[in-house]
Amino acid sequence: MGVLGIVLGVILGIVSIAIIVVIILQEGNQQGLGVVTGAADSYFSKNKARSIDAFLSRWTKVFAAVFVLFVIALNVLSYFGVLK
Repeated sequence: MGVLGIVLGVILGIVSIAIIVVIILQEGNQQGLGVVTGAADSYFSKNKARSIDAFLSRWTKVFAAVFVLFVIALNVLSYFGVLK
C-alpha cells in the first residue's frame, strides 16, 4: 500500500473516531423521566440542550458524509490499482 492509501486510511480512522465521539456525546430521547426522578428542567437548560443537540446532530451528519466519501474513494482507488 502506498503513501496515499496510508494517508486516506489514517484520515478514515480519525473520521471514524470522530463519529463515535459525537454520537456518544448526544443525549438520548428520554423525555418525561425527569418527572419520575423529581428533576425539573428550566427554560434555560432546555434551550441550551437543544442548541447543543442541534450542533452535535449537524456534525454527526458532516462526519458521516466525510466517512462515506472516504470509503468510496478508497474503494475506487483500490479498484483501479492506485493503492497497491
